[in-house]
Amino acid sequence: MVDVGELLQLAEKKLYQFEDDRPMKRRRIDGSDDHKSLGASSSGNSSSAAAAITSSTKLSNEERDKILAMLDDEPETESLDSHSLKKLILSFEKKVSKNQEMRIKHPDDPKKFMESEIELYEEIQKLNVIATAPELYPQLVELNTIKSFVDLLTHDNSDISIAIVDLLQEMTDVDSLHESHEGAVALIDVLVENQIVTLLIQNIERLNDSIREEADGVHNTLAIIENLTEFKPELSTEAANQGLMQWILRSLVAKRNTYDANKAYSCEILAVLLQGHEGNRTLLGELEGIDTLLQILSVYHKRDPTTADEIEMLENLFDCLCSSLMQCPGNCERFLRGEGLQLMILMLRSKKLSSKGAIKTLTYVLSNYNGPDCAVKFIELFGLRSLFPLFMKTPKMFKKLTNESEHIEHICSIMVHLFRHSSGQSKSRLANKFIENDFEKVDRLMELHFEYMHRVQECDNKIEEEKRELADDGEEIDESLEEEFYLRRLDAGLFSLHLIDTIMLEASAAGGPNVRHRIQTLLNQHGGSMKAVKDIMREYASQIGDANSKDSKDAEQRRILSLIDRF
Repeated sequence: MVDVGELLQLAEKKLYQFEDDRPMKRRRIDGSDDHKSLGASSSGNSSSAAAAITSSTKLSNEERDKILAMLDDEPETESLDSHSLKKLILSFEKKVSKNQEMRIKHPDDPKKFMESEIELYEEIQKLNVIATAPELYPQLVELNTIKSFVDLLTHDNSDISIAIVDLLQEMTDVDSLHESHEGAVALIDVLVENQIVTLLIQNIERLNDSIREEADGVHNTLAIIENLTEFKPELSTEAANQGLMQWILRSLVAKRNTYDANKAYSCEILAVLLQGHEGNRTLLGELEGIDTLLQILSVYHKRDPTTADEIEMLENLFDCLCSSLMQCPGNCERFLRGEGLQLMILMLRSKKLSSKGAIKTLTYVLSNYNGPDCAVKFIELFGLRSLFPLFMKTPKMFKKLTNESEHIEHICSIMVHLFRHSSGQSKSRLANKFIENDFEKVDRLMELHFEYMHRVQECDNKIEEEKRELADDGEEIDESLEEEFYLRRLDAGLFSLHLIDTIMLEASAAGGPNVRHRIQTLLNQHGGSMKAVKDIMREYASQIGDANSKDSKDAEQRRILSLIDRF
């Protein structure tokens, strides 16, 4: 009988020409696989294999026709049912028992138990077909088979544990889990009950990912954890506390100056652990994770990532850092002690790709509890010299990698926080930036004001037209619809306009009559008005919210209204 898996391997060899740097099997963010495992490929039908082969333009027509002819003769694989599952599991359990027996009888003579080990390994490969029938998972639980799988993670032979990891990765694939909710719940519950994360971490500790097969084992281990946390997000905290976060941080330090797929995947998993989990953010700080992230990021203030995957890893590292600083004062203090501000300023000056992440990080740092300390220190470290060139002109590199409006929003947000938190000499240094070089920063600020005012006005006109149509149809505009309209205005640029006009008011108040006169002159020249600016800022003041403190909200509203009065 033709082995479809072998045929696909043949096609792969033709494609990769036996290159050592063949891409590892990696689960993409969208849940798809770059390469299916041999077991999974063998369990599929002939037509899918044929499609994979015909898509290859590297095979000659003669070779392709020969392979397709062989596939036409391949009998259809029988679907897995309850009866065939029991036969598979019975054979598997026999192989497990035989291997245990031989290891007990001949603990010091591997030759005596090696044959049983090979048989067990081959039997595990056959079990990959189970992933195609998630509706049978409850039966596996009843047969206590999942516990047998988990127990083999501690097998002395890492090849056996890696084979089990590969099997569990296939079984927990999110697409498979969604095919049968009952099966998914049964599988995940019994895995958690049997301490799956702890055992996975214990197993991953002994793997050497400089060896290809063991690197695949590391990658699939991370994929299992991603699958479990995606289906059951509350497992993120449990996984982090059971040693996963500590292993990731240790792994990142070991690979500080290198890049590989497992390092990138570790960063992705760390970002998942930190997002929306305050306990994990606290744990990261306690494990000195802020210093670790800064160490890894410091590599990129002198050089850019070389591939798209490495760029994605860099973005994930910055996401991890930003998440760890959210509503976590202890981590903000660690960031300052670890000279995080100095590193962000160096990145701004370098104009490398990392400067994009540095800007995002600064918005998080300055908006946090430690904002006042960060603002003063940023100005003392001459951060304004690096910030304002990015305000005056968006680098071409940023336009390619991100939305220019997002860049402007982050820069303006940083300036708003600097004005809010600085005082005395620090605020004077900030205000003087708008006076130097013949008020060029004021000119740029007003240019942005008119640009975003135009965007918002266009959106307002469309909304007013929709409201008239609704009124003509006798439909009532309720609160939810008004909220939808407001969100549309924010997306159109209202949020950025609020930031821009806040800077305008701050610069006018701190920069003296010359700045105020320049602003008024430019408003008059371009058909603007002080009244329009005040109306925008009053609307902003009415919408200010602070989930943490009503006092903070009231104080900020009073500050904005005071600026409006002084303007």
